[in-house]
Amino acid sequence: MNESPTAPAVLLVSAKEAAALCGVSMRKWWSLNTAGKTPLPVRLGRRTLWRAEELAEWCRAGCPSRDRWIAVNKGARP
Repeated sequence: MNESPTAPAVLLVSAKEAAALCGVSMRKWWSLNTAGKTPLPVRLGRRTLWRAEELAEWCRAGCPSRDRWIAVNKGARP
């Protein structure tokens, strides 16, 4: 039997998607990011994106500040 490959899970999300995942407005998301209260984004060309899996882990951890998040996960990201 031929199995069709499954689509990979979304790896990176835009600010709009990140805000929706976290239940805040885009304006609030950018405010949180500027204040250092979100995980570090990834720059891909001109786009600013966030790792979907990291956002889920960050939310499960209680949405700590970026500094605390990095300290707790030191070595998890290059």
